[in-house]
Amino acid sequence: MELDIPAEYRWLYERTDDGIVKYPDPVLRKRARPVSRLTPDLHALIEHMLTTMRRAKGIGLAAPQVGVLLRVIIIEAPEQPVRVVINPQVLERSSEQVVGMEGCLSLPGLYGDVKRAEAIVLRGLNKHGKPIQLQLKGIEARIAQHEVDHLDGILFTDRVIPETLRWDVPDEGEQDEL
Repeated sequence: MELDIPAEYRWLYERTDDGIVKYPDPVLRKRARPVSRLTPDLHALIEHMLTTMRRAKGIGLAAPQVGVLLRVIIIEAPEQPVRVVINPQVLERSSEQVVGMEGCLSLPGLYGDVKRAEAIVLRGLNKHGKPIQLQLKGIEARIAQHEVDHLDGILFTDRVIPETLRWDVPDEGEQDEL
């Protein structure tokens, strides 16, 4: 889906001071490479991603969103601990699907409803390189699916229910962006 960014939102897409790669940057459509080994640079990337995500008031971030094509995601759902997952793989998806509103730090001001699995099993490595397997549900599962999509060059607009797509500035207290 090609997006026509309304004039009043274009300034959000021209911003570079927040460190977030914005649509239509081609990096957002590329498949990220697996992390082959943990290095000091990888740990610096994770810290940079966490700082960038929090400064932007996000609840999830994938490395391509900061211009790095590595398979690294961060999930920070409200009231939950931060989760860093390296080389994440969705092993299972529940048959129960739920529709929920999503936005994206790389598509500021754009929102829409996306149908996703209510629960997933996510496998990968933690930031220390130890294998982890997470059983996620609700908002954590939604964030994980959204961020793993980013690693494959998929944006939420590729999965959105088209008639729900809208340009909006969120009210205070509305859901943060993924």
